[in-house]
Amino acid sequence: MQEKVRIGIIGGSGLYQMDGIEEVTTIAIDTLFGKPSDELIIGKINGEKIAFLARHRRGHCIMPTEINFRANIYALKSIGVEWIISISAVGSLREELQPLDMVIPDQVFDYTKQRISTFFGEGMVAHVGMADPFCPTLSQILFDTATDAGCCVHKGGTYVCIEGPQFSTRAESNTYRQLGFNIIGMTAMPEAKLAREAQICYATLAMVTDYDVWHESAHDVTVEMVIENLNKNVANARKIVRDIINRIPQERGGSSSIICGCASALKDAIITNPEMIPDETRKKLSLLL
Repeated sequence: MQEKVRIGIIGGSGLYQMDGIEEVTTIAIDTLFGKPSDELIIGKINGEKIAFLARHRRGHCIMPTEINFRANIYALKSIGVEWIISISAVGSLREELQPLDMVIPDQVFDYTKQRISTFFGEGMVAHVGMADPFCPTLSQILFDTATDAGCCVHKGGTYVCIEGPQFSTRAESNTYRQLGFNIIGMTAMPEAKLAREAQICYATLAMVTDYDVWHESAHDVTVEMVIENLNKNVANARKIVRDIINRIPQERGGSSSIICGCASALKDAIITNPEMIPDETRKKLSLLL
């Protein structure tokens, strides 16, 4: 029987594996929602067991729209994960958020168009609260850890998630700025929504790689630019992950000064009459319920 793993790391562009993991094993999981992006890499960091998942698969073979977000979150939930740290490459929409900086966003705007964003349906309806899409407890711990690691990190801001895989047009980039968004990426949604439905604490470490295409004095974003800056920031991201492991509380909703409601997100969310829920759907979602 697989030992429970409390902490999950989802690595985005540029971060396809974690250094410093001991006692490594891999698990191939086939969920009721299909296969996740890659095998789960299970191991220990600082004595704490963690699970690592490459969001785009090792080798970066899966584009944002093709990611099976439901299978990824379900697979992590199935081994007991209660905390997910998402590491993502983003573009900056603000002068003060410079390439190689890091951002811990507290809001997200979902501008995706082709993705399934819920585990529910098929006779069972749930309306989960998403007013604060990132776990405040985990976000604060992530910010403190990045600060202590000496990184230039910014707390708060809105992540606009676009469909991709193309980068923005100049008109789109300038419109996002006018709307007050801070960073732009392609993977925070529906990942954050599904983590909330799975009652998992979820926070994002966003690594700024470029100024998108709005900045008149900077070069327009290219894959070469993104990869170059990602490689520079990956070492910092790995250090933050190693340092944060032992700072994450053993129990959620305990002594932390910031209390989140992630662990009870479904408490009042399911609106369907229990007698009307099909047995097959109830069985499929039993892990979440």
